[in-house]
Amino acid sequence: MADYQIVTDATCDMNIDLLDANQIEVIPMEVAMDDGRVFLHYPDFRNFSAKEFYAELSKGNLSHSTQITPQKYIDFFTPILESGKDVLYVCFSSGLSNTYSSSCLAMMELQETFPERKIYSIDSLCACGGEGVFALQAAYNKQKGMSIEENKQWLEDNRLKLAHYFTVGDLFYLKKGGRVSTTQAIVGSALNIKPILIVDEEGKLPVIDKTHGRKASLKRLVAMTEKTIVNPEEQVLYISHTDCLEEAESLKKLVLEKIPCKDVVITTIGPVVGTHTGPSHICLFSWGTGRKPE
Repeated sequence: MADYQIVTDATCDMNIDLLDANQIEVIPMEVAMDDGRVFLHYPDFRNFSAKEFYAELSKGNLSHSTQITPQKYIDFFTPILESGKDVLYVCFSSGLSNTYSSSCLAMMELQETFPERKIYSIDSLCACGGEGVFALQAAYNKQKGMSIEENKQWLEDNRLKLAHYFTVGDLFYLKKGGRVSTTQAIVGSALNIKPILIVDEEGKLPVIDKTHGRKASLKRLVAMTEKTIVNPEEQVLYISHTDCLEEAESLKKLVLEKIPCKDVVITTIGPVVGTHTGPSHICLFSWGTGRKPE
């Protein structure tokens, strides 16, 4: 059985030490500031620290992200395939980007160049830290001895069991992305309304609830997780945030008080996802019965 490489992209928003320890390679992604600056985002934030980036957004400097092109995929995967390894790529949700389609185009071309190699792209239907958790699970599956085909099948069969629950601090960014209307953003901000969103079965981001105030929104994330989580004592839960570490720590404390999990790990959301959610975005991820809390 040929060895294979687990790959994901910079929207995984997972801590670099976990990615390195589990031998997960990450494709960097491009972010452009509206003032003309362009940089590649890597999980170690080598080109633009999280604190600096979110400080720029807070000052009113906007940014936009760029999807990975087929050629960039080809350039990244070619050395791996030339080394004799197959590729299992965990991709950002097709419900939020055309990145998955680009990866499929690249893999069709690569398959012609490397007919002896296996090259699979998995539409994770996940986002930010959820994609990172999904990539980690792919690495754990490999470590347990799963073949690339077995791993691919497991990921496709179980991706909708990974719950993503999150809230944001500023409705402006959801308005910018079309998630809420201008009126909803203005009224919601004035009344301190905080939306609760999920990543659904199509990998999209519907608003499913609203709370009054930030503390209430964090409690709602925990309550939703309590309803859907399965075998919490066997799980490490993950919290991702955009430069609101103190609140992430508060959420971690709430989780540990309510859910008997093994541990809670906090990760930082990078500028690719942060461009669309803004500062004070906070997420909670767990494996459970499904994406939607009943």
